[in-house]
Amino acid sequence: MKSIPKLIRRFLGLLVLSSFLLLVFNILVLGIIGIQQNKGGSPWLLASQTAQAITLQKSGDYTLSSEMAEKLVKNRAWAILIDNNSHKIIWHTDNLPEEVPMEFTLSDIAFLTRGYLKDYPTFTGKGTAGLTVVGFPKTSYWKHMYNSWDYNFIAHLPQIFLFVLAGNIMIIFLIYFFANTKLIKSLNPLLEGIQDLPAEKGVYVPEKGIMSEIAANINRTSEVLKGKNNQLKKKDTARANWIAGVSHDIRTPLSMVMGYAGQLEEDIKLPLEARKKAAVIRHQSERMKNLIQDLNLASKLEYNMQPVNLENINAVAIVRQAVVDFMNLELTEYPVIWTTDEELNVCMIEGDKALFKRAIVNLIQNSINHNEEGCSIYVSVEERQGHCLVKVEDDGKGADKNTLISLNNAPHYMVCDDNTTEQRHGLGLLIVKQIIAVHHGRVNIGNSPYGGFSVEIDINRMLRPQAV
Repeated sequence: MKSIPKLIRRFLGLLVLSSFLLLVFNILVLGIIGIQQNKGGSPWLLASQTAQAITLQKSGDYTLSSEMAEKLVKNRAWAILIDNNSHKIIWHTDNLPEEVPMEFTLSDIAFLTRGYLKDYPTFTGKGTAGLTVVGFPKTSYWKHMYNSWDYNFIAHLPQIFLFVLAGNIMIIFLIYFFANTKLIKSLNPLLEGIQDLPAEKGVYVPEKGIMSEIAANINRTSEVLKGKNNQLKKKDTARANWIAGVSHDIRTPLSMVMGYAGQLEEDIKLPLEARKKAAVIRHQSERMKNLIQDLNLASKLEYNMQPVNLENINAVAIVRQAVVDFMNLELTEYPVIWTTDEELNVCMIEGDKALFKRAIVNLIQNSINHNEEGCSIYVSVEERQGHCLVKVEDDGKGADKNTLISLNNAPHYMVCDDNTTEQRHGLGLLIVKQIIAVHHGRVNIGNSPYGGFSVEIDINRMLRPQAV
């Protein structure tokens, strides 16, 4: 399924983005901490500057410059100067804590240069007269006194940093992977179930895991759809059987009515008026027979009960034959005019010869049925850009805009319609749409350039025309 790789890519993208943001965040935090630590200046630099600012006066006393004294006060620091020879304090600031001794041993000096003096963090600077020591409040600095590092560790510190960074990213990846693997596993059957629902397949999703509630809803939806589909199939089967039964049962009495009406129409002993009435009965019976046949055919096409024999056929020849059949009827009020280019004799399509001819006949008959006062019917076949176009047009009363929209958007299967008070372009066009759908074509309905009704059939032409 396409959804699972897409979901995995999304998780990996979030992983990479979160790792990058985490790295940037850590660098920013370390930078801010570093700035905060050095905001008041380095204590070692302060001690060195203090040592350089202590000078010996002609009187033999040592003094500190006023500028440096202000810096010490600002940092709450004190300072002493230890003589190199006697190891005694020969100068100190006024704020020297009382607990600081006035004389030191070599071990005391060694200790304070590395760490603390009476718990005061101390930093040293070298001057001309001796060792300068600057002390800070006890809670101002923490000093790591045993800061010995392996040389190889320091030499390979960049590689170690990259290794640790890669390890952090790997840990984040594993957390994402194990946290989302279970989610993806639970989503996979849900997505497959949702995909199978439109295909009307039996769907059952295991109702377990964190998605158990959604799985239960999918299963219930599948059961509801399955029940409704079974009911629809029963109704459709009953309707198809009813139509087939009625068509079969009405055929015999209708044939008898047509036969007797034909005999009465040809009986010269009857008055002319009676013979005309018999002709009307026969004609209307034939229409009824055709309607029943159309209804039966529409039902068979809808439920795939009508056998379809697709083969290479010449659309021009089939449409011409349908036109000739109507011309032979000598319907003076409905002349059928062949307007196909004389040079076009072959337009090969893949189709069922009988069904395709039935579609053309229905279109011509549709123009006749809906123009009681008569009309001319124009039939043509055209080959255009790999398509075979068949047009049946008339100069009758046509149809309004709303009717055309309704006809073009109507489905190519039978629907229930309670509006039976008006004669409409109904069953004949329905069968045409069904037949052309079997041929993988399209039906376009509109107004003709002759001022009436127009239907265009569009079917893909065969690439290699073959003789029929």
